Amino acid sequence: MEKFFHLKENGTTVSTEIIAGLTTFFAMSYIIVVNPSILSQSGMEWGAVFLATIIASIIGTLVMGLVANVPYAQAPGMGLNAFFVYTVCFGLGFTWQQALSMVFICGLFNIFITITKIRKYIMKSIPASLQNAISGGIGIFVAYIGLLNVGIINFDGGVPALSTLNQPQFWVFIIGLALTIILLARKVQGAILISIIATTIIGIPFGVTSPQETTSFSEACQALPTTFLAIFKEGGITSLFSDPSKLPLVLITIFSFSITDTFDTIGTFIGTGRRSGIFSAEDEEKMNQGSGFNSKLDRALFADATATSIGALIGTSNTTTFVESASGIEAGGRTGLTSCVVAICFALSAFLATFVSAVPFAATAPALVSVGIMMVSSFRDIDWSDFNAAVPAFFAGIFMALCYSISYGIAASFVFYCVVKVFTGKAKEIHPILWVCTGLFVLNFILLALL
Repeated sequence: MEKFFHLKENGTTVSTEIIAGLTTFFAMSYIIVVNPSILSQSGMEWGAVFLATIIASIIGTLVMGLVANVPYAQAPGMGLNAFFVYTVCFGLGFTWQQALSMVFICGLFNIFITITKIRKYIMKSIPASLQNAISGGIGIFVAYIGLLNVGIINFDGGVPALSTLNQPQFWVFIIGLALTIILLARKVQGAILISIIATTIIGIPFGVTSPQETTSFSEACQALPTTFLAIFKEGGITSLFSDPSKLPLVLITIFSFSITDTFDTIGTFIGTGRRSGIFSAEDEEKMNQGSGFNSKLDRALFADATATSIGALIGTSNTTTFVESASGIEAGGRTGLTSCVVAICFALSAFLATFVSAVPFAATAPALVSVGIMMVSSFRDIDWSDFNAAVPAFFAGIFMALCYSISYGIAASFVFYCVVKVFTGKAKEIHPILWVCTGLFVLNFILLALL
């Protein structure tokens, strides 16, 4: 195990990696039930999506761990699954088979831009100030996810407000948050995992910890053929191109899938990998040497790109690198062993879905808030006294949370970075790739407005 994962070289141990893997899994385990609940609204069978979610997560995460040797987990992404159902199927009138086909093509496109190193060059073109802003912004985003998941922030009056603390899950969350902060402050090993488990137990007498209704493993297996390779059946990928009048709409939708997926991943890797040293300067030197996948970052990008197409073949929306991986990284995860532990947990969840679904948001939200607090520290490396640097950094951090999207936060920071540079006479400092990416973001916003 030491020889394969290079644990000592990465400053970690087997026990630390196991704790990190468990931490990441429980922080993102909600996707096992939430993803089928969303996608089934498009007409897909709940049990089929349930099993497809687990299989896609296992394969994607194992590739990330065994090929790239980095501690990231993959699963069908939130936001992208909602875009799949509410925009593509409900809004644009495509069938779920056609939507899956577009996800598959999106995955192939992502593989192409990864093999050709385009995604890597995009990451290299982002200036240091924006990289720090993205890292801090993801901290705000992760914490915001936790607060929204537990419902302690609501929009009942049309504006965000603190919920009245009259519900059991809020008290469990507050207890869990206090426990997490105390354990982290005292530098207790496995603090985040301990707090998730303890808060789950605390939630039992409050009635917060309770299993959700799921399907049995045998029932899910019987339903899986309805989505497995559905894109190659009647009404699938060939139907996308049968009507020439719809071709522009198909291409626009694929483009929207791809740009969101691509920059969500880039943001996650920048925000967590470089801050923790997973993608070190030495790794970047390897990345710049010759062709092929010489670095962990190269292989991680490839693992992420392949996961989307694999997930579409099985029957789920875009499979992507989960930002909740940050919780395992903060717990000390540094190698692919963390990812392998997450994959094993996903495999077991197919048989223990009732147990896994019992872990409430009130138990995982404190972990996400605490991780967010630690990640916001990246803002310290930004010169906030320089207004020109502060503007794009501000929008990177704030828009990720307000728009509930990493890619939208990056888009806003790119746009304002270019605006500031152009109107201060420093347009030559803008990398050509950054110009292209900014143009693509603007084009995407225009196209979405016309859909």
